[in-house]
Amino acid sequence: MSSTITLWRHARLATMAGDAATTPWGWIERGAFVTEGERLAWVGDGSALPADLARRVTREVDLGGACVTPALVDCHTHLVYAGDRAREFELRLQGASYEEIARAGGGIRSTVAATRAAGDDELLALATARARALMREGVAAVEVKSGYGLSLEHEARCLRAARRVAAATGLTVRTTCLAAHALPPEFDGRADDYVDAVVSWLPQLTAEGLVDAVDAFCERIAFTPAQTRRVFEAARTLGLPVKLHAEQLSDQGGAQLAASFGALSCDHLEHLSAEGVAAMAAAGTVAVLLPGAYYFLRDTTLPPVQALRDAGVPIALATDHNPGSSPTLSPLLMINMACTLFRLTPEEAVRGLTVNGARALGLSASHGTLETGKRADFAVWDLAHPRELAYRFGVNPLRRLVLGAEEASTS
Repeated sequence: MSSTITLWRHARLATMAGDAATTPWGWIERGAFVTEGERLAWVGDGSALPADLARRVTREVDLGGACVTPALVDCHTHLVYAGDRAREFELRLQGASYEEIARAGGGIRSTVAATRAAGDDELLALATARARALMREGVAAVEVKSGYGLSLEHEARCLRAARRVAAATGLTVRTTCLAAHALPPEFDGRADDYVDAVVSWLPQLTAEGLVDAVDAFCERIAFTPAQTRRVFEAARTLGLPVKLHAEQLSDQGGAQLAASFGALSCDHLEHLSAEGVAAMAAAGTVAVLLPGAYYFLRDTTLPPVQALRDAGVPIALATDHNPGSSPTLSPLLMINMACTLFRLTPEEAVRGLTVNGARALGLSASHGTLETGKRADFAVWDLAHPRELAYRFGVNPLRRLVLGAEEASTS
């Protein structure tokens, strides 16, 4: 059976391909593109469509002059969990710190308790609803971390739910094992023993096909660099790439450690040192900035954006959706926040949720730009130019989301 060949014409294309300095936005004013099956077969100026390809077209779609970008890639989320932490938000507003709440048994542990108590179908339903909310703002690919199970049984349940989200929505889902997220109550005072347990779980979770990458929370309230190293060594033995929650609350040297393992990304980075920047640049590690968490926790230490730029470190953005520090499901708001809070340019911010978001997940070959051979995942916006994605906040101009050349259902 032959694939449908569709000509999508009359579009303003922000392909995000090429060098931003020489081809800003990868902009094509009178753009068109052709999809064959689930892939892009050609992208360019509408007047330059090759005649041989034009003869093979079986369907045409007039986009009416809309702005088209690659669909968004949310490269850091914690979509699978139960419960909420609205009460903790109140406590923080009354003066309690994130660390104080965590040390008093709140924080991640409270979500762990709710998640363990929830059934598999409930976890899937909650995660799927959150995923569809992301899709309604143009997301086609998402990373889903575990880390609210903190036992072999419950980490596996969360990772299975993440895999099922892909089947339920059509999203491309990358699963990351974040078992080294916090100490569960049954391991109180025994962090090294818990790390031993995590290391023992990884082969089993990997054998079941549940893990695409391994992450850890390297921080004063979580795991030390030495403990994180042990988790990463286990991941390397299994051939799994690593990522790291690094330098969010303090400088633990986590970025250098992660870079030494060739990490896909280091995320948060408010307290990133010059040495950490250099290590990430040398390793090709992506810096994932999370303005939602920065805003929600009322942080005042900015990530070193200019140092990252100067070193040539790719900068990605993500929602960091989670119940404790970034309960947002709006990637579009993250684009605006990255510009207003971190002083990214609109193009840097959009690249952060397309090109560099894909790179942070190891998806550069298939996602992040509109180029021949890549998956036909794109967003159609009621905008004249994609800079408006950064300019307009609290507004959703998405007209349609297309995944694999097919209109996606977001309801």
